[in-house]
Amino acid sequence: MPNRIAVVTGGTKGIGVALSRRLARLGHHVVAVYRADKAAADLLSEELGDRVETVRLDVADPEAVTAFAERVLSAHGAPRVLVNNAGRNIDGPFLEMADDDWRQVLDANLSGPFYLTKAFAPAMLGLEGGASVVNVGATTAIRPRLNGVNYCASKAGLLHLTKCLALELAPAVRVNCLIPGMIDTEEMRTRYRVADPTARAELLAEIPQGRIGSPEEMADALEFLVGDGARYITGQKLIVDGGQFMW
Repeated sequence: MPNRIAVVTGGTKGIGVALSRRLARLGHHVVAVYRADKAAADLLSEELGDRVETVRLDVADPEAVTAFAERVLSAHGAPRVLVNNAGRNIDGPFLEMADDDWRQVLDANLSGPFYLTKAFAPAMLGLEGGASVVNVGATTAIRPRLNGVNYCASKAGLLHLTKCLALELAPAVRVNCLIPGMIDTEEMRTRYRVADPTARAELLAEIPQGRIGSPEEMADALEFLVGDGARYITGQKLIVDGGQFMW
């Protein structure tokens, strides 16, 4: 298929790097966006060579997003896949949360996907064979947690943004939300203290499959959502969690 371009925000670390690798393996030229960690971006470039280009971008800056999209469209044409994976997490009790901590998280997690999709969608609508947007959400969109009102609200909003975009961009562009459960990333290991045997046992007791998922399993789900096997699926959420959030 011609014009196999994929854009992945937050595409050089954690779950995002697994998504970038998978899309490259599927034959896409991947534009992987990062915000701060150039070392991680350089490692991915080293690994994938000319199958990837890494670009520094603050997805919360609408003018920067517009300029970035114009460069991608000029150099490569419309992406067949857009993965909105970048995000921020600044925890704190609601009554003590600074206004700026609220804004930063909402801007990155909710406004960022809005800006990126708005910038690319007009061109994606014209692609023969259709295109796919995948927003990477969080289980906190479904079940809230303490000290995360900004993050939970942003991810709940992202879930509904997904549905609204699926309505407005159909039938040419499918839009779905991919939601990770406990996936083995550095952030998850730190947050849930998985190195501590007691904390790990308590965590695994909540997961019917009894194990932590891998970033590659998130990439498996992404491969399904952007592939022909999901051509009749849009406006949906796919939770990759070993059954933890089935209730």
